[in-house]
Amino acid sequence: MTIPRRLLATLASLTALVLLGADPAAAAATPPPNSMASLGDSITRGFNACGWYVDCTSRSFSTGDYASVNSQYLRIRAVNAAIQGRNHNDARSGAKSADMYGQAGTAVSQGVEYVTLLIGANDACTGSESTMTPVSTYRANIDSALNRIKAGLPAARVQVISVPDIYRLWYIGKDSGSARSTWSAFGICQSMLANPTSTAQADVDRRARVRQRVIDFNTQLAQACAAYGANCDFDDNAVFNYPFVLGQVSTWDYFHPNTSGQAVLASISYAGGFGW
Repeated sequence: MTIPRRLLATLASLTALVLLGADPAAAAATPPPNSMASLGDSITRGFNACGWYVDCTSRSFSTGDYASVNSQYLRIRAVNAAIQGRNHNDARSGAKSADMYGQAGTAVSQGVEYVTLLIGANDACTGSESTMTPVSTYRANIDSALNRIKAGLPAARVQVISVPDIYRLWYIGKDSGSARSTWSAFGICQSMLANPTSTAQADVDRRARVRQRVIDFNTQLAQACAAYGANCDFDDNAVFNYPFVLGQVSTWDYFHPNTSGQAVLASISYAGGFGW
């Protein structure tokens, strides 16, 4: 019997995967976790997704249990009921990369099998461009946190999620009077959002530099995750590249994801993850 050339190529590819070891994209063969924790800032806390300037952890894209968000936790629970009630939100509103080491320690103490990490918006969104976290410092903070997880939870899987594109936030909100007045009144992300309607070259250049800082953060996240090893998966900038719209942002601050935004974040981050 003659074996078709296409089948031979397929068999060869499968054999190569076995010999070389599965990559993160093939991780569906691994069982879903029985427990999880989320590390990060106010985005992961679901801030402003259900009430005026309050955390709404039930609507967190990662560990929340609000049905319409369909968080990563709920998606895992749908295929592994053992995770029920073992979803820990260790994030803190206002957190920066420097806080990840402490949050990682909390996750280690919880003995979880899966960790999501989304951090960096507050490292770039500061009162002015000059106070953004340096890229080298950001990387050191991320390495410190990941090393703590790896040492304390060597079998756990970690998803590192790209920092959202805050330049797009400016782009979709700059023509909204409500967004502009809110950004100004609350001093929100002034490194990027100051003078939102200005077309002066200085402001154009400033926005470009702040966006580049986020891009640089994401480059460091990808490198740090690769250095971690097979148990770490970076989302390949899926969250950064997603073209979110103003309707997915809270109208209380025009900065944080609302319930719809959290649902999109859950969908995109989960799809870019381990494939359970």
